[in-house]
Amino acid sequence: MSVETLALLVVFSPMVGAIIAGLFGRVLPQKVSMAVTTGLLFVAFFSAATIFYGHWSKTIELPEDPIRLFTWIDVAGFKSTWSIRLDAISAVMMVVVTSVSSLVHLYSWGYMSEDPHKPRFFAYLSLFTFAMLSLVTAADFMQLFFGWEGVGVASYLLIGFWYLKRSANDAQIKAFVVNRVGDFGFVLGIMSVFMVFGTIEFKEVFHAIPHHLKDTMDWGNWKLPALEVIGVLLFIGAMGKSAQFFLHTWLPDAMEGPTPVSALIHAATMVTAGVVLVTICSPIYENTHFAAGMITLVGAVTAIFAATVGLAQNDIKRVIAYSTCSQLGYMFFAAGVGVYQAAMFHLFTHAFFKALLFLGAGSVIHGLHHEQDMRKMGAVWKPMKITYAIMLIGTLAITGIGIPGTNLGLAGFFSKDAIIESAFAASQEGRPFASFAFWISVLAALLTSFYSWRLIFMTFTGTFKGDAHGHHDDHAMSDHLHANVAHGGDHHDAHHAKDDGSAPAHESPLVMLIPLFLLAIGALFAGVIFAPAFVGEGAHEFWGHSIYNSPENHILHLRHEVPEWVKFAPLTVTITGLFGALFVYFWNEGMGKKIAKAAGPLHAFLYNKWYFDELYEVIFVKSARAIGDFLWKVGDGKIIDGLGPNGIANDINWVSKKSVKVQTGYVYHYAFIMLIALVAFGALALTKGG
Repeated sequence: MSVETLALLVVFSPMVGAIIAGLFGRVLPQKVSMAVTTGLLFVAFFSAATIFYGHWSKTIELPEDPIRLFTWIDVAGFKSTWSIRLDAISAVMMVVVTSVSSLVHLYSWGYMSEDPHKPRFFAYLSLFTFAMLSLVTAADFMQLFFGWEGVGVASYLLIGFWYLKRSANDAQIKAFVVNRVGDFGFVLGIMSVFMVFGTIEFKEVFHAIPHHLKDTMDWGNWKLPALEVIGVLLFIGAMGKSAQFFLHTWLPDAMEGPTPVSALIHAATMVTAGVVLVTICSPIYENTHFAAGMITLVGAVTAIFAATVGLAQNDIKRVIAYSTCSQLGYMFFAAGVGVYQAAMFHLFTHAFFKALLFLGAGSVIHGLHHEQDMRKMGAVWKPMKITYAIMLIGTLAITGIGIPGTNLGLAGFFSKDAIIESAFAASQEGRPFASFAFWISVLAALLTSFYSWRLIFMTFTGTFKGDAHGHHDDHAMSDHLHANVAHGGDHHDAHHAKDDGSAPAHESPLVMLIPLFLLAIGALFAGVIFAPAFVGEGAHEFWGHSIYNSPENHILHLRHEVPEWVKFAPLTVTITGLFGALFVYFWNEGMGKKIAKAAGPLHAFLYNKWYFDELYEVIFVKSARAIGDFLWKVGDGKIIDGLGPNGIANDINWVSKKSVKVQTGYVYHYAFIMLIALVAFGALALTKGG
């Protein structure tokens, strides 16, 4: 089978599944819709894996030109052809997206088993996957924007899947609106690209960059470097989609969707779209100073912000969500300092262990009858030994456990350490904000280790802390099934500890555990197997022309020459975070609660996510509502309608009420009026005659 045919199967198999389940799900048996969508996703995965393995092993040569399917926009020189771009970036992203999505589909067979709307759910999952694949294989900015907006629409549908929940409705709207803010910058960036280069096709734009290095754009009285403006605008789009600082507020609220959705959106797909965009546009950012520095700064701030907030969260899914936000910060500042290869490598490894953690958390939630509050957990390891072991692997992977200078380590060790070492090397080369990014990354690694192990100890060890009366609160039920779904007869005792003191949980079914096993393999071995190709000796050959590094950029090579203390710094802080969590949450159970109370305002600051939601509520939401109310009640109601249609209608009504009084119904009144009129006309005639 040719590589072109395989690429078509990768991109369009999920679309076919979405159409079948979406249009015919009501008439087909539910399992048929589930089987079709899941089966087609595995077809897409095996096709993507064949392309990726062929490129990695050098048995398949990827075509230099995109596979052009049809022209879908051609207006006044603005032309976009639907194409499939096959290079190292798209090969990596295709296997990442299809692997996670296919396993999420399979996992959902068990997790969504009681939901009556499974065909709709599986149709949304497949639609999301198709949109993401359209994005990562785009050959121009317009097709990329189509996939960009497609994943936005699909995520809106998935986050609000349980539409009878007000919180889910609010979350989907919030995600949609916040992403539109970033997308406005993205659209301006695409317009700027077309204005400067006269085309939006990646290949033509990037080849023409050397001829436009000194181009400027007029912004008011300023003349700004065109590439800097384009780079900043495109990155604003990436900030929204990848939940970077200032545009991050939608990410934790997206946890209102079912847990498989959280794994799909936050592990490997939608939130990584911004990283993919910046990496594809490496020829632009390698010729910018301000834009690249902005990426480094925002990425580093996001990494530390999300890590601090993750310390104080109690919802198991929100802890992992903020962990995702923090890890995305690592990817961005890696790209900002010029090591796009390390950013893509961390994206690749992160997909495995973050999907593993999300789906593992879903297994816990499923086993604990939809409880999500870690303060009501504990002693879960006894009834859920398999889930516990798998979550341990995910935690070891995300914290980056490994021995520097060896091949002993889990996936996160190889990719995260490569980023931290590169940030230090970039600081020695004078890259803007690289030194700041290095120290922030080390501190964030410490916090990542602490809150990751905090999650493990609060959830799986100690004593069960559930409500003795067996009641859920609204917050703990945020991942509850749809309002009309029955839960079975064991729900009454969901929060009563067993006789041996362990949690009243049960292990998840095999259909949910199989995806966890497969993701655990990736979390264990993806780093050591693929490090040489992604960031090692074979990096230049593996990435080829898909990533551009300027002749002055040797950071990926210089990271091997950093001092020993830099190489051991991540391991040191990771172990420190582990022992800190052991001391607070394992050896001294209950100390965490005391620290939270003693911390007072600091804990409240972190628990309330630096009060960004409250701040945005005052600045944007209430202000927008006040402006809207003013324009509605005063501008529209009193001025436009008052002086316009309503005013004229009121005047006519007043005249009518006054005029109607003339009609009294008495004959002598009418005769008197006729006499007056006769006298008036007679006087007029006499006057004219005279």
